[in-house]
Amino acid sequence: MEEGIMQKEQFQQIQRCGEISFDSPDQNAKCVRMLGDARVRGQTGVLSERRGSYPFIDFRLLNNTTLSGEIGTKKKVKRLLSFQRYFHASRLLRGIVPQASLYLLDEDYLGQARHMLSKVGMWDFDIFLFDRLTNGNSLVTLLCHLFNVHGLIHHFQLDMVTLHRFLVMVQEDYHSQNPYHNAVHAADVTQAMHCYLREPKLANFLTPSDIMLGLLAAAAHDVDHPGVNQPFLIKTKHHLASLYQNVSVLENHHWRSTIGMLRESRLLAHLPKEVTQDIEQQLGSLILATDINRQNEFLIRLKSHLDNQDLRLEDAQDRHFMLQIALKCADICNPCRLWDLSKQWSERVCEEFYRQGDLEQKFELEISPLCNQQKDTIPSIQIGFMTYIVEPLFERWAQFTGDTPLSENMLNHLRRNKAKWRSLLHKQHSSSRSNDHSGQVTGSQEQTLNEEETP
Repeated sequence: MEEGIMQKEQFQQIQRCGEISFDSPDQNAKCVRMLGDARVRGQTGVLSERRGSYPFIDFRLLNNTTLSGEIGTKKKVKRLLSFQRYFHASRLLRGIVPQASLYLLDEDYLGQARHMLSKVGMWDFDIFLFDRLTNGNSLVTLLCHLFNVHGLIHHFQLDMVTLHRFLVMVQEDYHSQNPYHNAVHAADVTQAMHCYLREPKLANFLTPSDIMLGLLAAAAHDVDHPGVNQPFLIKTKHHLASLYQNVSVLENHHWRSTIGMLRESRLLAHLPKEVTQDIEQQLGSLILATDINRQNEFLIRLKSHLDNQDLRLEDAQDRHFMLQIALKCADICNPCRLWDLSKQWSERVCEEFYRQGDLEQKFELEISPLCNQQKDTIPSIQIGFMTYIVEPLFERWAQFTGDTPLSENMLNHLRRNKAKWRSLLHKQHSSSRSNDHSGQVTGSQEQTLNEEETP
C-alpha cells in the first residue's frame, strides 16, 4: 500500500513539474534575444523553428552549466549553431535529400514489408520488425503508404517527391540514439493513430483534413526530442525552457519544428493561405495535447462529455477534441500492445529514464522521479504508469468507442501486461534480494512468467 501511494505521488509530481518557473524573469528575454534569429515568423504569424536551430544537448558541457550557469562559452554555442544550420541548409540548397533505402533492399525483404503494410490496420502490427524490413525507414515508408490509403495525396494534390522530402526531414530530426523517443516510436504512434481513425464512432465523421492532421501530428509529435524530460531542461537552464517559459517546453518545440519543416519542404505551399494557417494552428493544438501535465485536464473534459452525452462529432470543435484524445491514446498505447512488444517499449523508456538519472547523479543534480535505477525498477514504473496514466484514459476511450473489438483487445492486453509486471515485481521482492534491483527481466524469469496463466 505504501509503495502504491509513493508511486502515485511520483506520477503526480511529474504532472506538476510544468509549474516550475525561473527565479529571474530576465532570463527568458535574454534567451529569446540570443536565439531570436532561430525562430521564423511566416505569413500566417505562427513562429516556427528552423531545422538545426538549436544544438543537441552536449552533456560534456553540462558540468560547466552547473558551475557557471552558462552552457559553455558563447563562442562554443555559436559554433554549434552555425555548424548545424550550415549542415542542414547546404544539404537542402544542393537538393541532396537522403533517399529511403526500402527500394534498395532484397526482394524478399520488399515482399515482407509490402505484406506487413497490407495489415497495417491490425493491432498486433510489429513496428520493430517493420523498421528492420525497411532498413530503418519505417516512418517514411509508413506515412507514404497511409497518405495513399486515405486518399490524401489525391485530395490535397500533394507532390510525391515533396511529400517524401518532408517525411525524410521529419524522420531525420528524430534522434536515433534515444532508446525510446526516436523515429520508431513516432512510427508506432502513427500506426496506432491509423487504427483509431478507423474506429466507426470516429471514422464516420472525419474529413480528409482531420485524417491528415491526425497522421501528421502522430508522426511529428516528438520530433527533435533530446532524450531528457522537461524538468531536466528547466533545472539545467536549457534555452528551450527559457524560450517557452517552462510551459510545455518539449511539445512547443516539436510543434514549431514541424511547422519549420512544412515550410522548408513547401509541402503545402500550393494551398490557400487560410488553409495552411488553419493546419499549422491545429497541428499545434494536437501536439500540445500530448503534454502529460495536461492529462487531468483532458480526462475531466472527456468524462464530462461522455457523462452528459453531448459530443457532436458533426461539430469540427468536438471532432478536434476527439483527435486530441486519440493522439494522447496513441502516444501512450505501449502497455496495450502484445506483451512481447509492450515489454520492449517498457525497457526502452526506462533505459532513457535511467540515462537521465545517471547524468543527474554525475553532475550532482537531484535525480528526477522514476529515473533512479537503484530504486525505480521497470516493473514498479510500469505498474504505476498503467494504474495512474494509461488505465483512466483507455477506459474512457473504450466508453467513447462503445467497446469495439479494438478497445476490448487493448484493455485485455493492458490487464494481462499489468498482471505480468506485478508477477515480476513479486519475484524480485521474494527471490532477488541479492540482485542490484535494476528491474531487468532475466531469461529464466520471463520463461517462467510466460508459462503462467494471467487474467
